[in-house]
This record gives sequence, structure tokens and C-alpha cells, in this order.
Amino acid sequence: MYWRSLLFTLILLTSCSGFFKKKTESPLARVYDDYLYVSDMKGVVTPGIPANDSIMIVKSYVDNWVRQRLILHQAGKNLQSTQLDFSKQLENYKNSLIIFEYENQLIHQKLDTVVTEDEISNYYNTNQNTFLVRDIIVRVQYAKLPLKSKFLPQARLLLVSDKPDDRNKLADLCEQQSFGYFIDDQKWIFFSQLMNQVPLRPTDQEDFLKKNRHVEVSDATFTWLIRFTDYRLKDSNSPLELEKQKIHDIILNKRKMELLGKMHDYIYQNAMKQNDFEVF
Repeated sequence: MYWRSLLFTLILLTSCSGFFKKKTESPLARVYDDYLYVSDMKGVVTPGIPANDSIMIVKSYVDNWVRQRLILHQAGKNLQSTQLDFSKQLENYKNSLIIFEYENQLIHQKLDTVVTEDEISNYYNTNQNTFLVRDIIVRVQYAKLPLKSKFLPQARLLLVSDKPDDRNKLADLCEQQSFGYFIDDQKWIFFSQLMNQVPLRPTDQEDFLKKNRHVEVSDATFTWLIRFTDYRLKDSNSPLELEKQKIHDIILNKRKMELLGKMHDYIYQNAMKQNDFEVF
């Protein structure tokens, strides 16, 4: 009953526009000379949470508060006064927060966030050797059909064709007859990812990709028709398509650093002209 009454009081107080003064409140807990009041717990219980859950939240909060205050009291007894002086750290932290907030406002107002395809392409071409694939990747198409499917000959012909109409026909056939397929050969995927979908287990993956463009593998039930359109070996240059987002972020970050650098220099140079600071 005590906790339900406390929960009712907490909801009542925190739903009001203001709080009672603490001196008029009954404390919820005390640790030495430190007191916890209902008004200290605004926002602890979210409206709409079931009563039993709310009670557990309140009890947990009070228990954690007591434990924290006890540890703080013990630490205060055992640390020297110089060890308890955090004024410099707090001042530095406050200054960092102020600068961080100001810089964020400046970035929000001034930063050009439009990155064109040409900018991305130029950056990639200039820094291509810094973008390497961490494992073998492939561009591939495959279709999985029943072992004796009458559509196998048709699927074979469509899969090796580069005609747009044949690609559409292959997509339709896969939708209707295939038990699994992947025909987006513009997308790069890891070769290991493909092997999770298709029963390919080459002992030498590099040699296999160099020698094979069209592959068929079967088990007791299905046949997989596979066509490789491109591949990149481990530690080779990564394709631009895989690096676009990374390059986009790099360009934006460089702009941000340049913007902040110009702001810092402007403030410094302007203050120097105005004789706003001296170095003794």
C-alpha cells in the first residue's frame, strides 16, 4: 500500500505545473544529511506505464539513489580535499560544451551539405588506392530451380543474355518458377555471402573466379544456374559503388573542419586587430 500511495503522490505532483517546496514535503529517503523528495523524481515514471511496473521503477530509483549517496559519502571520507576539487575539470567540461554547441549551430547554419556525384567520383579517382575490399566480392546472377524443371533450358539462355528484354523475361521466370534467385548484377556482394545461398565450395576462390563465368551446381533436388559478371579480389581496389556513402561522409567532414577552421581563424585575427587579448 505504501508504494501505491507513493506512486499516486508522485503522479499527482509531477503532473502539476509546479512543485511543492521541499520543506513542505515528506522525504522518501535519507542518507546522512541528504534527502530524496518526490519532486526530485519528475520524469522517473512515464505516464501510461502499468501500476506494478511503475512501483518497481520507483523502488529501483530510490534504492539506486541510496546506494550512490552512500558510496559518495564513503568516498568523501577517504579522499583528500585536493582529490575532491573538480572545479577545473568542470570548468573545462563546461567550456567544451559551450564551444561544441556553438560549432554545431554554425555547422547547421553555414555548412553546404550537397555533395555531387562529380565530387564523389573525383575524390574516389584521386584516392582510389585507399579504398580496398576486405574480402572477395562479386557481381552475380543466379536462379534456383527444381532439378528436372522444364524451364532450365530457357533459364540458361536468358541468364547468359545481356539484352534488356531477356533480363526482364528472366525476372518474370524467376518470380513464377524459381525457388530462389538473385538477378541484380549491379550490386556487389561478398563471395562468402553467395556461398551461404548457393552450394559453391571452391578450394581456391581466386582461381575459380578467374576461370568461371557461368556455373551450374546441383544437389539431389535443385539446380543453381550462376553467372558472374565481375569480381574483385581481397585487398584490390574497392568499386566506387561500395564507397559512395563513405566518400560522401568524408567530403562533408572535410568541409566541416574547413568551416570550423575558418571560424577559429576569423575570431582570432579579428580579436588581434581589436587588441582584445594579449600574451605576456
